[in-house]
Amino acid sequence: MAYREIYEGWKADPEGFWMEQARAIDWIAAPSRAFFDQGPAGEWFADGMVNTCWNAVDRHVQAGRGDQAAIIHDSPITGRKTSITYADLQGRVAQLAGALAARGISQGDRVIIYMPMIPEALVVMLACARLGAIHSVVFGGFAAHELAVRIDDAQPKAIIAASCGLEPGRIVEYKPLLDRAIDQAGHKPDFTVIYQRPEHQAALTPGRDFEWQAFQQGAIPADCVPVPGNHPAYVLYTSGTTGQPKGVVRATGGHLVALMWTMKNVYGIEAGDVFWAASDVGWVVGHSYICYAPLIAGATTIVFEGKPVGTPDAGTFWRVIQDHGVKSFFTAPTAIRAVKREDPKGELIGAYDLSSLQALFLAGERADPDTVQWAEDHLNVPVIDHWWQTETGWAIAANPLGIELLPVKKGSPTHPMPGYDVQILDEAGHPVPAGTLGAIAVKLPLPPGTLPTLWNAEGRFRKSYLDHFPGFYETGDAGYVDEDGYLYIMARTDDVINVAGHRLSTGAMEEVLAGHPAVAECAVIGVADSLKGQSPLGFLCLKKGVDTPDAQVVKEVVARVRDEIGPVAAFKTAVVVDRLPKTRSGKILRATMAKIADGDDFKMPATIDDPVVLDEIATALKSVGYPGAT
Repeated sequence: MAYREIYEGWKADPEGFWMEQARAIDWIAAPSRAFFDQGPAGEWFADGMVNTCWNAVDRHVQAGRGDQAAIIHDSPITGRKTSITYADLQGRVAQLAGALAARGISQGDRVIIYMPMIPEALVVMLACARLGAIHSVVFGGFAAHELAVRIDDAQPKAIIAASCGLEPGRIVEYKPLLDRAIDQAGHKPDFTVIYQRPEHQAALTPGRDFEWQAFQQGAIPADCVPVPGNHPAYVLYTSGTTGQPKGVVRATGGHLVALMWTMKNVYGIEAGDVFWAASDVGWVVGHSYICYAPLIAGATTIVFEGKPVGTPDAGTFWRVIQDHGVKSFFTAPTAIRAVKREDPKGELIGAYDLSSLQALFLAGERADPDTVQWAEDHLNVPVIDHWWQTETGWAIAANPLGIELLPVKKGSPTHPMPGYDVQILDEAGHPVPAGTLGAIAVKLPLPPGTLPTLWNAEGRFRKSYLDHFPGFYETGDAGYVDEDGYLYIMARTDDVINVAGHRLSTGAMEEVLAGHPAVAECAVIGVADSLKGQSPLGFLCLKKGVDTPDAQVVKEVVARVRDEIGPVAAFKTAVVVDRLPKTRSGKILRATMAKIADGDDFKMPATIDDPVVLDEIATALKSVGYPGAT
């Protein structure tokens, strides 16, 4: 059946379509229907009873595929490669779940996971799912303050961490960050479990911290606990424009059904195939496509601890694909740009046998046509841009390889997937003609697997996503649909910037800058970056009478952002200015400042308070190497 038939079939009978997809999942008690009109945006498969860990692990062992590799860990940083079968994974997960249950972890309890790219991170996620506990993974090495904020919001009964993460040439100790975060947080976990890596042994806090092996010793393996289809599987925090992170909730039943559908239909992956998403478990890609979807589908997933370049060179992606027979490979355009910069002629690609590879998938930011073309030319496989968000958990728009490969239009993630009725709206909420830029919105209800709400913040959920365009989910992205129905994502409509595929809040960075004693006022914008997509750039207005040299203030605020938000922010540049351009109502003209920094043409904003300030901004930007268009 062709994509168009499937999409129209969903549109004609969404209830029937999703009930049919739900049959691919093992239910303890099947749902009576697909959609339930309850909660702020509706819920899926709410009265079914199910367990995610059973569907991701146990059922494959029961089906006789226990000897198949479930997880391959490939760490060029340590030089180690290990393989874990489904049977082995089942034993490890059940044992850890039993130990957690013995310490009082049960259905609905929260567990924060603070780990690098090691198989144990997936074992913890699956152990939580086995018990019906709600996990919240925080990117390993995230700054203590950011971890503390998440501890206070999620209120975990336990935190499970590793002793360290590994970067090329250095060890990142996690335990001091974790200790500081627990000290800062108002909520204190009952206990923590520390996986001691051989590269660094962390000092444990007596009475609170348990060593990974000792914690599990003698535990009785736990069975899978049935949970309702609308039970939260996890909470994943994503940047909010206020600087306060938003806890995206993922409900269990819809998560299972949607991810199972995507593996075959979007990625062309069946049971026994090898799938690799080169991301991190701390991000949504890691949740959906390193841990859950490949395992739910009975595929082999790769956990990669390395970088696209430097571990040891720009050929590491191709080496992994060759060594493990990867069929579909998923990464961010930033990673391919980094490889392209190091190996512009693609010479390293020819050193590897990539005959297993059927397609390269790109997501996390807009895939620029040059990068797509380079990858197509050198890999000789389809390069598929697809678009989704932390909130949706899976592709809003894609080229559905497993159904049919549609004609590619570079710069477009192709067409909406079943479940998504995507429309382009003007500010008043009216549809705009083809080719017209507008706000991208999805007609409610959203499909299974998307967020039903935010953790303990239903009001914020409504305000952030539902109130602006009644009857629609507001994506926060701007774009257009062409005359052939191809969707184009052009920009964010808020002040969240995309750095190397990671959505980061400029508001959070501004809060850090404003905390410096010399800073009176500040703004952060995203400027074009040929490698990362965007990089943050700060503007500082200093308090009168400040003696500290400008360069010293800049150095200190850069260090503050690194300490409080983390290296992932990639905040390296700030410029001191006398004043910021504003509207008469006091709104800072960030979009105009970004155009000046990027050297783009812009129209003088009609509401600007004093146009002369834009010349001052341009001069300041030129002083730090930006085009500074006027």
